[in-house]
Order: sequence, then structure tokens, then C-alpha cells
Amino acid sequence: MPSTPLHYGSLINGEERKGSGRKSLDVRSPFDGEVIGTIDLASDEDIELALATSQSVFRNTMKKMPAHRRAEILRETGERLAERTEEFAQVLALEAGKPIRDARGEIGRAVQVLYFAADEAKKIEGELVPMDSAVGGENRIGMVRRIPIGVVVAITPFNFPLNLALHKLGPAFAAGNTVVLKPAEKTPFTSYMLAKLFEEAGLPKGALNLVMGIGSDMGEKLVTDDRVSKITFTGSPKVGKMIKNQAGLKKVTLELGSNSPNIIFNDGDIETAATSLVKGAFAFAGQVCISAQRIYVQKGVAQQFQETFVRQVKALKVGNPKEETTDIGPMITEEAAIRAEEWVAEARDQGAVLLTGGTRSGNLFEPTVLVNVEPQMKVVCQEVFAPIVSIIPFETEEEVIGYANDSDFGLQAGVFTKDINRAMRLADELETGGVWINEMSTYRQDNYPYGGVKLSGVGKEGVKYAVEDMTDIKFVGIKLG
Repeated sequence: MPSTPLHYGSLINGEERKGSGRKSLDVRSPFDGEVIGTIDLASDEDIELALATSQSVFRNTMKKMPAHRRAEILRETGERLAERTEEFAQVLALEAGKPIRDARGEIGRAVQVLYFAADEAKKIEGELVPMDSAVGGENRIGMVRRIPIGVVVAITPFNFPLNLALHKLGPAFAAGNTVVLKPAEKTPFTSYMLAKLFEEAGLPKGALNLVMGIGSDMGEKLVTDDRVSKITFTGSPKVGKMIKNQAGLKKVTLELGSNSPNIIFNDGDIETAATSLVKGAFAFAGQVCISAQRIYVQKGVAQQFQETFVRQVKALKVGNPKEETTDIGPMITEEAAIRAEEWVAEARDQGAVLLTGGTRSGNLFEPTVLVNVEPQMKVVCQEVFAPIVSIIPFETEEEVIGYANDSDFGLQAGVFTKDINRAMRLADELETGGVWINEMSTYRQDNYPYGGVKLSGVGKEGVKYAVEDMTDIKFVGIKLG
């Protein structure tokens, strides 16, 4: 626990907005329920000020700032974050219940995102259009320029509250935009600390305005405002659909989750696949959008894989996220853990067989492996967002492609095989935004295009690709003579 309880409000134009009769919300540790601190919720007046400030600072400051200065601020923020890794990791472990080793890993990735963004700030390029390729285009020059779009509203989730915030903030600032950031109310403190870090690194006041609150209470005000040019959201399909319907003509990036398939063929490396997928299924208690939820194993190696996998799962340590030896911490709320427990019980009632796990203690849910599942079971066809995985046998390549694609989601998939021709066929046939060969679906680097199809969302993250979507293309033509 911090030496004194944290108490933060919204940060707007560089000033903290708290007290003055605002409603407040206690933030509790997912592990033991202790109050970590309190946030004061943004009022309607605060939200209006955040939007007005963002628009003003964009027009008067950020859009005029040279690329080299934007890059300097991003790099400086990254360097400061790296220096304070342990401080951020400890708070992240407290508010999200993330095991401390994983929390440090998230800080490391966040630093990398800032460095990627600093590099991309200097790479925003246009092009010349050959005007004389059209009849009548002689003596004309055509240029295409990329310009910042304006105010970006970023709405972030609880599971990666720092890194996923930076996947929105980094590209926005690299492009020259301003941001109104609404962090998850369950994990607001690292976002506040990050906003102060940007300020220390020289980001102009009002370029980042952080509003504290509950999404259902304030989201519509942010999403529908005409001063906003883009919404970038990570969360549930239900909320994502609502945002898309409310956004009108604004640009929208939505990352909405999945029930990722992972496929192991007879010629795959079983030990490597098992070790990889234990991590991929149970990292952060399965509360990861690309968590390995469905594991399809060809029948020739199904028993070998199952035994190897379950043996490693049983060795995982569940407990206090602040202990160095903990592999799996708590789920974010007891309600989430109860839902996981109920889904497993329902699957067992429908004929599924439990190989390990399935028990709950408060917010802690044991890593759970099911077999003998059916496609219509919730643990298979919906997103569990919990430490639950199903192992499903298959015979042929054609069969497993059908199984994998029989989903409303399509974010990432993993395929384990030594056959390059098969690997490339699967890469083409799987209906997902990304396919990893000989790697789990849960692996993500922060510099490649990341985003899904179907209910998994629209648009791409990954710094370079996000920068492209946070700029508009403007044509400039010059007639000579």
C-alpha cells in the first residue's frame, strides 16, 4: 500500500480539479479489497473545460509544434518513465492486481512505445503527385501532406492501463494532436502519474487533459461532442458498438476483445507450444484481449500436449500480486471471478470435463483447463476474459480452420507447425487481424499493426499505423507560370 492513500482528481490545462463538492469514488485493491485511494469524478463543467482546452491548445500550440520538438517530449517522457519503473510497477500491481513481474514488463513495453512514437514523429511524410499524368495537368505541382486531425478522445481499459494508454497518447502527440484521456475508473492512478510525467517532460499544458469518471456516466458527452475528431477505445464489444453508433462521422478505432484460437499440428514442437500457451492463457489471470482461450490439438499429439500443458499449469502460483514468485494474481473484481466460476460450472453441467482448477477464493480464480467442450458452450464461443482454457482435438487442417473461424471474434491466432506451406495456408485462411506461426496468439509487439475483424473491432493500433489514422490527408496544388 502507498504510505498515504492516493487522492487524485481530473487534470485539465495543467491544474488538478478535485474537491468543491465533486462526487468521489474509492479505488480498491483487487487482491484484498483494501482502499488504495480515491478519485474525484469529473463534473459536466470539467468535461466541457477539457474539451474546450483541448481544442484551443491544438489550434494554437500543438499543430504548430515542429516534429523534432514533439519527438523530444516523447523521448524525454520515455526516459523519465524508465527511471521510475519500480514506482509505476508497484502502483500498477496495487490497482490492477497485476503480478509485479508482469507489471514491470508492462512498464518496459510502455517505454518502448514512447520511443517508437518519438521516432514516428519525425517520419510523417507526404508525397508528390505527378499532375502531368492527366491531360491538362501540365505546369502544375501536386503535393499530399499529412496533417494532425485535432482532438482525440482516448478511453482505456483496466487490464493494461499504462501501455494501452500510451498506444493512444504516443501516436496522437507524435502527429501533433491533443487528447482527452478517460482512464478506467478501476485503474486511474497510473494514468494520473503518466499525465504528470508528460508535463514534466515539456508537453504543453492542456495538450493532455485527463478526466476521471465512470464510463457509463460520461462517455456519451465525450464521444458525441463536435470538437472531437477521433475516438480510440479499448473495451467490450457492447460498448464499442455504442460508441460507433454515437460517433457520427468521427474517426473511430475500436479494440474489442476475442476468444483467440491456437492450433497445434502433429509436427509442431509440443514442449514449446505448451510452455508458450500456459503463459498465453493465464497471463494476468486471462484478462487479456488476445489470451489463448481455444487450443486445438491434432489427435496424434493431443494426449502428449494435454499432459505437458496440465503439468505446467498445476505448477503456477496464484496469490498476492506484490510477491515476486506470484504467477497469477486476482481478477479485477469478485463479480468477474464469480462469472468465471459460473461459466465453468455451466460447461461441466453440459458435459465438459475439468482437468485442473475451477475453484475461486474471493477475486482469485485458479487456472482452469477444460476438455470435452462443445462449440456452443460459453467458455468456447464467448470471450471468457478469465484464466480458463479449453483443449479441443481435431483431425484435419480443413476441419480446424472451420473450428477456428466459427467465432464472432477475430483478433489474433497462433499456429504451431514445421510445415511452411501449411503455415502460409493457415495465415491466409484464418479470419483474424493477425496470425502468429510457432508463437502464441497472446504475443504482441508494439510496432506492428494490431487490430481485429468481426466483433474484435475496427482500425489498427501499433504506433506507425495509429499515427496514420490520427492524421488527415491534405492535397496542395500549385499552378506554375
